[in-house]
Amino acid sequence: MPQVLPAGPGARVPGLVLTGPTAVGKSEIAFILAERWTGEIVCVDSMQVYRGFDIGTAKPSTADQKRIRHHLLDLAETTEAFDAARFVRRAGQAVAEIRRRGGVPILCGGTGFYFKALLRGLGESPPSNPALRAELEGIAVDDLLRELQRSDPATYERIDRRNPRRIRRAVEILRLSRRPVTVQRADWSQSKPAGIDDLAGWPWVALGRGQADLRERIEARVDEMFQQGLVRETEALLRAGLASHPGAVQAIGYRQVVEHLQGGRPLSETIALVKQRTRQFAKRQLTYLRRQLPVVWVEVAAREGAIRIADRVEAVALRAAATVTPH
Repeated sequence: MPQVLPAGPGARVPGLVLTGPTAVGKSEIAFILAERWTGEIVCVDSMQVYRGFDIGTAKPSTADQKRIRHHLLDLAETTEAFDAARFVRRAGQAVAEIRRRGGVPILCGGTGFYFKALLRGLGESPPSNPALRAELEGIAVDDLLRELQRSDPATYERIDRRNPRRIRRAVEILRLSRRPVTVQRADWSQSKPAGIDDLAGWPWVALGRGQADLRERIEARVDEMFQQGLVRETEALLRAGLASHPGAVQAIGYRQVVEHLQGGRPLSETIALVKQRTRQFAKRQLTYLRRQLPVVWVEVAAREGAIRIADRVEAVALRAAATVTPH
């Protein structure tokens, strides 16, 4: 459980965005600052919104949720679709509720695309078409990538090649709208959802660590997840319909355990593969954050204590808050 800090000096920030790669330690720092500021945490994580995805997503414990109010957890069933548009609406509502209670909203997580949607807006993409989606499921990913390369080279250049779900969605949008994904971008120039109208003026902080340190933390986290029962959790999710959810079944950790349960590989090899995939994911997160979001980086030393890190993040946040008009 995170350490409790004494109350801060009374200075206020309108809110805080705290992000960084998986296993960097952002959840603990958000918890400490929430206690210090009388804040509440809005979880920005595309998988923590699903019920039952607890161990594999490092969801805050029940005890921590009792001490600090957390938002946007357990919003959807395993088989239910959940997208960025729904996230933005719920996040705006959560921020507005926190402010009505006099608290400080802390948006904490590693789903960069959700942060970008909150900051800059959502694309005007067509809704999913079940028949077309089924057709695309039967086409090899390499063939879909070639279609993107021909018809939407900008999306092809930056899309995550290891994410079949995102590739299929890009091709689906392309075929339904006959326009490249890159030109279907709306912004908040007309209006922003209530609650996030001043998000651009908040402090945006990203935690970073040295490569060796982050690798060590990732591997320790994966080991802990398996010790806590990730295999049993995945078995329960399969009974609840995980295999019928194309996005959720691809989640790192769960996908590899499903393959293990289906006889794909021994458990030891599965654990090693989850570590590898998580390291690769953290690298992609870092690239996205550096290119897409206006974050100030706080580099953390390998043995630096949580209180010291929280102090440094708070100092960055207070300096940033001092330069903008309070909400």
